[in-house]
Amino acid sequence: MSNPIRVLQYGLGPIGCAMARHILERSGLELVGGVDVDPNKVGKDLGQAIGAGRDLNMKVAPKLADVKKTTKFDVVLHTTNSYFDLFKPQIIEILEEGYDIVSTSEELSFPWIAHAKDAEDINKAAKKVGKTVLATGVNPGFLMDALPLMLTAICQRVDRIEVLRLMNASERRGPFQKKIGCGMTVEEFKKEMAKGRMGHVGLSESVGMVFDTLSKKLVRFETIVEPVVADKITKSAFFNVKPGFVRGLKQVAQAYSPEGEFLTLTFIATLGEPDQHDHIKITGQPNLEVRLTGTNGDIATIAIAVNAIRRVFNGPPGLMTMRDLPIVTTW
Repeated sequence: MSNPIRVLQYGLGPIGCAMARHILERSGLELVGGVDVDPNKVGKDLGQAIGAGRDLNMKVAPKLADVKKTTKFDVVLHTTNSYFDLFKPQIIEILEEGYDIVSTSEELSFPWIAHAKDAEDINKAAKKVGKTVLATGVNPGFLMDALPLMLTAICQRVDRIEVLRLMNASERRGPFQKKIGCGMTVEEFKKEMAKGRMGHVGLSESVGMVFDTLSKKLVRFETIVEPVVADKITKSAFFNVKPGFVRGLKQVAQAYSPEGEFLTLTFIATLGEPDQHDHIKITGQPNLEVRLTGTNGDIATIAIAVNAIRRVFNGPPGLMTMRDLPIVTTW
């Protein structure tokens, strides 16, 4: 591309700031603005707000419309919330202003089962203005859905898929460690999980993408969430967990077709996990097993979202998923 794609960073939490810094490093992309509602960031030089270590001579704005008045951009990189009721108005607003979107909102990654009406609202809004919307990340968006689906390309038959993500949460950002319950009592963990705003988001979206893409009928879906309790003092940069307190969680999603259990997704994220890896097992013809090591969730999420910008910029109008666009690669 002769001209760089101009990117607005919408949401300046830890991931949003890291994505903005990565855009500054990438040829073919140009960071042209930032939006966030945090009063401690609004009006601040964007370079200082994202931790770039230098001024960028542009101010953090509280609203998208404020940036549009003075700045031209092509794609909005959206990193705010996981849940539809919180991010949907933002996505609709961005589309109505006329921009392509790459989002990290997990519930948007494959919303056609759990949020069909909301998904269609976004799809219609995107098609109306001729823009593309994609939600992606390391998980959902890759490890438990897109990657296993790509592996089935070399299978004549698939009888069962199992994916395990075993993560050392000590390497992740503070908000992530809080989201998986680090430092809580078991009772506090159960209470917060019951509110529906804690734990990993995205297993049901990964199930939906796999079943729908493989034309499997989903007849039953079960999830189990349980705390992982520390048996010794476990520390991170953000938490000091005493024995008997929660150091992470285990979530399991089991999805059934009429023939029986077809897909099992196991997500384990704990402080101090020594055997961090991702494991994909496909039973069929042939049987396949893939083990990945070195997958850092924050680095991978930043990479895949930024790498997807090119596909979205050149994509068809509407709400897309990772199975709909050409394969995302580094570039």
